[in-house]
Amino acid sequence: MKPPCEIVVWYVIPAIRSELAKDLLALGMKQKDVSELMDITQPAVSQYITDKRGSGIELSPNVKEMVNELAVQLRIGEAKKTEIIGRTCSICKHIKIGDVLKQLNIDKNDLDEDCQGCLGSEVTECK
Repeated sequence: MKPPCEIVVWYVIPAIRSELAKDLLALGMKQKDVSELMDITQPAVSQYITDKRGSGIELSPNVKEMVNELAVQLRIGEAKKTEIIGRTCSICKHIKIGDVLKQLNIDKNDLDEDCQGCLGSEVTECK
């Protein structure tokens, strides 16, 4: 059984990045500019937009809206590159562990009671 923190790294963060890359491209940015903004390679952007990366889970409409809001703010200059990590963390905290585990066919009851550090946990701050 993978711990929730590993699920975040392998599924949740890539899904958020994929959605962000797609939104930035839809707002008229070029792949090269998206890669520089997100601090990832241009081939990574290509893989995100073609669903070769980040397609392991489906984000809820609410979470997609949060990602889109970030994309718009980045595009028009209301948000800065340095805010992406914190905003990604904030978005991640809105993702329900039950939804992700269900999509991955993992029984929530198999999680150790002490392993609640990720995916909508009691974490109150992430910087």
